[in-house]
Amino acid sequence: MSGPDKRFYQLIISRLDGDRLSSVSYRERCAELACKGIGGFILFGGSRDETGDFIAELQSMAATPLFIASDIERGVGQQVRGYTVFPCHMAVAAALSRHRPDEVKILEEAVDAVAEEAVEAGINMPLIPVMDVNSNPDNPIICTRAFSGNPRDVAWYGCVYIRALERAGLTSCAKHFPGHGDTSVDSHIALPVISKPLKELMRTDIHPFREAVRAGAGSIMVGHLAVPAVDPRLPASLSEKVITGLLREELGYSGLILTDALNMHALKGQEHVAVKCINAGADILLHPDDAEEVAGELNRAVEAGEIEEGKIDAAVKRILSHKSGIRGIKRHGSTDRRVHAALSGQISAMSVTLVKDSGRVLPLRDAGDACLVFSGDENDHDLSLLRDFMRGDSRCISLKKQSSTHPVRDTVIFTIFTEIAAWKGGGDIGEEEKNAVKKLIGMSRKSIVISFGSPYVLRHFTEADVLIAAYDTDGQAQSSVIRCLTGESDFRGSLPVDISVS
Repeated sequence: MSGPDKRFYQLIISRLDGDRLSSVSYRERCAELACKGIGGFILFGGSRDETGDFIAELQSMAATPLFIASDIERGVGQQVRGYTVFPCHMAVAAALSRHRPDEVKILEEAVDAVAEEAVEAGINMPLIPVMDVNSNPDNPIICTRAFSGNPRDVAWYGCVYIRALERAGLTSCAKHFPGHGDTSVDSHIALPVISKPLKELMRTDIHPFREAVRAGAGSIMVGHLAVPAVDPRLPASLSEKVITGLLREELGYSGLILTDALNMHALKGQEHVAVKCINAGADILLHPDDAEEVAGELNRAVEAGEIEEGKIDAAVKRILSHKSGIRGIKRHGSTDRRVHAALSGQISAMSVTLVKDSGRVLPLRDAGDACLVFSGDENDHDLSLLRDFMRGDSRCISLKKQSSTHPVRDTVIFTIFTEIAAWKGGGDIGEEEKNAVKKLIGMSRKSIVISFGSPYVLRHFTEADVLIAAYDTDGQAQSSVIRCLTGESDFRGSLPVDISVS
């Protein structure tokens, strides 16, 4: 008995684990999907040479060009070792003002660099930009992935990305429609509810997507979100009212529509998810647990009359039309990653933001008069740069391990690490840890609180003398902060979100 025809596979983008390519059986399974007509793969992990070569192999096997998607919000290096990691979206907006032509040029160069590396890696569908307006300080999954809390700023920065990626022949992806910024729930774990009235939703969260449509976004990703003002019954990714009514008809979007990853728990409890997504108007089903099973489900649904065959054909037609240009994207020689790394470092240095300064603490003339307190997700990061800055561990304290006695120092520097990541469920620190930081601030002569990650963390510590936002957690961000602390570099960043620290 023959399996589903290639039309059903064409609607699916399956997972590709770059770190599993040493397995012959895994490579064979991916190749089998390519030969069956899979629409594409979403790439996670791997190394530069191995993943690029294997993607080229898959493309050569496929009768129809494959979409190679990847979440590269911070550049290709976010997923594939050997490529450049750039600062997060919010750091970019903090560093580069839309009102300064020289900084706009840096932004355009940065997106061009990401596009160049994507082409080299074989990625033709970068799942960027994030067009969510992060208006909820407790958002556990968007936060620094968003450019700003201002809809117009989000739209402007996002459209720079869209135009640059599309110029490079890539398929940009504006996400997560109709807006994931005003929620305190991670959709990887549960279904967020966006409870705004429709008028407010259109004015804030949907505004960047309207601009993305005008900018020519090749694809738009629909989030797993409950939006009762549009559809009180179904999540956005399953809703004909959201996908066909709002996105296709109201916003006039004619490009590709894909779902957010179907393995996320926001849709847990929903039956026949793939069928509902296609009936709602989606073209592409992203990252299901089992591509074979989904293709079979779609096949059976058409045979049973649960999906009109015309919906399948219309989606496939849009996909094939869009793919017609993919073969024209050629991998060239290696990009100059030294230039790209310098560009990334420049943006990082420009992003560090002085949120509050009492005027009595900075610059630090001698780190020997200070001690440093680590907190938050400290154990998930390499802290060697900060330890070296303090000249060793004798002046470094882990808040989780500290004793009841507090070393007497002229200045105490609190570094709070909060990384935004799928399935984690939070981008803040707990109450016990907040209270411990507050207690130590009260015992310090002078205090500096630095947020490596979510800038919203700073709102808990308004009593500190100095508040600094760094947006990212990596060594590059740490180095940028150290140079600002010592006065070697100026604080040049501007806070892209509203935080009350007065």
